Amino acid sequence: MAIKSTIFKVNLQVADIDHGYYADHALTLARHPSETDERMMVRLVALALNAHHLQTTCGGDGTLAFGAGLSDPDDPDVWLRDFTGRTRLWVEVGQPEDKPLLKACAKADQVVLYAFSHAADVWWKGMANKLTRPQNLAVWRIPSEVAPQLAALAERSMQLQATVQEGALTLGNARDAVTLECVRWK
Repeated sequence: MAIKSTIFKVNLQVADIDHGYYADHALTLARHPSETDERMMVRLVALALNAHHLQTTCGGDGTLAFGAGLSDPDDPDVWLRDFTGRTRLWVEVGQPEDKPLLKACAKADQVVLYAFSHAADVWWKGMANKLTRPQNLAVWRIPSEVAPQLAALAERSMQLQATVQEGALTLGNARDAVTLECVRWK
């Protein structure tokens, strides 16, 4: 019998000062049995960093949600679709192969990748030349020392505040907070 995903409920308050976006998001995160808390929380960070696209890209008329992630390799980790069903934003986390990323670039207006593990630097050296062509692809590096700190925030029921200011994100609950600043690779 297959092991089922673990469900996490998140109430995320986003205050994106850089983009003038302020909203509360009631989210359900399904953590695949092979997914770590680190990767799950990086998915949440990716959503928080891109939540402003609901307003700036879709004028408030869209859906921002988690994709199937590890359960379906053809589905993004986070996506934004407008009211017509068009995929405006496709977000991946981790170190995917080039072919799925290029395929995503053909399916969405904008693709954003967040690399976060200690091996991400080595991965990028081998991948950078393969990903130069797509103009709608952005690649960001989350410092590897931050991911374990994010994992410490993971609970089955989370009340989190995300503040984006001057390019830095602070994600925290009533007890702890983690601040990170992504580095743009592409």
